[in-house]
Amino acid sequence: MADWLAAIILGLVEGLTEFIPVSSTGHMLLLGHFLGFESNGKTFEIVIQLGALLAIISVYFKRLWMLATRWPFDPDARRFLIGLLVAFAPAVVIGLLAYDFIKTVLFETPLVICIALIVGGLLLLWLDRMKKVPTFLEADRYPLRVYFLIGLFQCLAMVPGVSRSGATIAGGLLLGTDKRSAAEFSFFLALPTMGSAVAYDLLKSWDRLDFSDTGLIAIGFVTAFLTALAVVRFLLDFVSRHGFAPFAWWRIAVGVAGIVGLALTGGL
Repeated sequence: MADWLAAIILGLVEGLTEFIPVSSTGHMLLLGHFLGFESNGKTFEIVIQLGALLAIISVYFKRLWMLATRWPFDPDARRFLIGLLVAFAPAVVIGLLAYDFIKTVLFETPLVICIALIVGGLLLLWLDRMKKVPTFLEADRYPLRVYFLIGLFQCLAMVPGVSRSGATIAGGLLLGTDKRSAAEFSFFLALPTMGSAVAYDLLKSWDRLDFSDTGLIAIGFVTAFLTALAVVRFLLDFVSRHGFAPFAWWRIAVGVAGIVGLALTGGL
C-alpha cells in the first residue's frame, strides 16, 4: 500500500476514534501492525494526535476562552478548572511512573489490545443498559470527588485498547453522571491529558524523531483534524439518542477480528 494512502487511512482512524469510546490507540496500533506502517521514532503517530486535539479547541474555543479569561474572578469558571486539574492529576503521576513499561511492553503486544477492546466493549454494553437515574447532568458542575474518581478511571486507558474516553465515560456513568455530560467532560479532559502526553512523547523520543516525511505527517494531521472535527460536533447528540451500544459492538468486533488476524498471521 502506498504510504500516502496509509497516512490518509491512519489519519481517518485517529480522527474517528480519538473521542469515541473505542480506543484510538488500540485502533492505530493494530492498523499500523497489519498495514506494516510505522514511522521512524513514531513521529507520524505522535504528531497527528495534535490534529485531533486541535478539533476540540476549535469546537469549544468560545468556552475555553471564557474559562481562560474569567477564572480569576468567576467562582464557577475557577471551580471547573480546578476540577479538570483534579481529574488530570492521577494520569500525571501514574503516567510518569509507568511510562517505560507502557511503551515498551503494552504497546508492543497486539493481543493485549484485542482483549482490552473486547472486555471494554462488554463493560460499555452493561453500562449502557444499566437502569440508574443520573445525579449529575452538567460537566462543569460535578463534585470534586467525582472529578478525581473519573481521573482515576482515565488511568485505565494507559493499557492500549481500553480507550481514554471510554474509561472516563464509564467512570462517569458509574459515579452518577448522565451520558451526554460524561461524553462532554471526556472532551475537556482530553485537552490536558492528550496535550501533556504528546509533549512528553516528543520529549522522550526527541533524539529518534524523523520529520523527513513531512508530507505524510501533514496529510495525516489534516485528515485527523477534519475527521475529529465532525466527530466532536455530532457525538453528543448521537450519544443522547443512541447511547454507547454501537461503540461497544464495534469494539467487540474489532477485538475479535484482531485476534483472528493475529492467529492467521502467526502473531499470537
